[in-house]
Amino acid sequence: MTDPRSRTQKQARNTALACLGLVVGMTALAFAFVPLYDLFCKATGYDGTPLRGAAASGPASQGSQQGTMVVHFDTNVAPGLPWRFVAETRQVEAQLGATKTVFFRVTNTGSVPSTGIATFNLQPGLTGGYFVKVQCFCFNEQTLAPGETMDFPVVFYLEPGIKTDPNTRDLTEMTLSYTYFASKNGQPQAALATPAGTKAN
Repeated sequence: MTDPRSRTQKQARNTALACLGLVVGMTALAFAFVPLYDLFCKATGYDGTPLRGAAASGPASQGSQQGTMVVHFDTNVAPGLPWRFVAETRQVEAQLGATKTVFFRVTNTGSVPSTGIATFNLQPGLTGGYFVKVQCFCFNEQTLAPGETMDFPVVFYLEPGIKTDPNTRDLTEMTLSYTYFASKNGQPQAALATPAGTKAN
């Protein structure tokens, strides 16, 4: 006959192990959530995240869906990074399906070398799935010597489908926003703890 006390101890041990497993699993899931969410956004354009892809084959075919969109550029630098960051132009008119190149100028105004990496977002968020980046300085971190200035290109195109999607077909403009953060091992520092950043001059 089984000892009731032994059975109770076994149940308590199993319950404790199950709770421990749940805690470990939830902790692992929490650490995995951020990179998984980031991958999801990059793959789908969700939450204003531009897609990444190859160059467009050419402009959209002539027809009722042919058109353009005005793309505004917003540049910011987070506190703690002594950089000046501006777009060569504040806005462009982009033909749907046609590749467009815009340059951004970054200057290290500090007295020592510094490394930065840019985060980005597109508004309205629904346009993220139609904005395709072919080349962008935001894919990698950059290191600038004191007083050094560099010009970085962004090569992109807009998917013509933006004009057939009922959620975006009436939009005529969008804003691509960048914020440079100090970088360590390819990761922006204080990106989550710092507000949107300070506007570059």
